[in-house]
Amino acid sequence: MTTPTHDDVMAIEHEIMALKAKRDGMRRSIVPEPVEDYRLTLPGGAQATLSELFGDRDEMILIHNMGRGCSYCTLWADGINGLVDHLQDRAALLLTSPDPADEMHAFASGRGWRFPLASVEGTTLAHDLGFYKADDEEYPGYWPGASALAKTEAGIVRTGWTFFGPGDDFCAIWPLLAMLPEREWQPKYDYTSAGGSGGACGDGCGCS
Repeated sequence: MTTPTHDDVMAIEHEIMALKAKRDGMRRSIVPEPVEDYRLTLPGGAQATLSELFGDRDEMILIHNMGRGCSYCTLWADGINGLVDHLQDRAALLLTSPDPADEMHAFASGRGWRFPLASVEGTTLAHDLGFYKADDEEYPGYWPGASALAKTEAGIVRTGWTFFGPGDDFCAIWPLLAMLPEREWQPKYDYTSAGGSGGACGDGCGCS
C-alpha cells in the first residue's frame, strides 16, 4: 500500500463535503415529526413550556447536554457559547440537561455560558427524542446531541437531529487535533489545576 499524499487527503475532503451536502438535502426532505410541548424547569424554579421558550421565533436549535458530569458535553457547550450571537440571529437557542435547574445554572454561570437553559428532569423529552437510551447495551443513559425544532400552527415539529461525539462537526477542536500524529486527549473542566480532570461521562455514553 502506497503512503498517502496531501493530494489524496484533499480528495477525501472533497468527497466528505459532497456527502455532507447530500446528507443535508436528505435531511430537509424528511417528513417533520411532531414533538410534545414539554413543560421544563428553568433556573430559579419557574416552569415554561417548550413552545414558550421559542420566544418570538418559529425555529429552535435544542441542545441535548448530558449535564455537568460530562467533560465532553461541557466542551461542546463551551464552543456553542462562542456562537450564541450568531445562532440566535437565526433561531431560538436552548440547552437542556437532566441536571436540576439550579445546579445547571450554577455550573453554567461558573463557565460563563450565555445561552438559555432548561432542565428536562422529570420529563420524557430526552427519551422521546432519542437522547436517553436506557436499554443500550454499550452506552446506556443520556446521549449528547442537537435537535432542530419548528413551531407551526399544528404544534411543534422536529425537522432534524444528530448526536454529538468526538471527531464530529460540532466542536472546532476535533479537526485541529486530527492533524496531529495522535489524538489521545480528553477534555478537562480546568487546565490550570489538579482539580481539572475530565473524561468519560458518569452516565455512560458514546463520548468516551
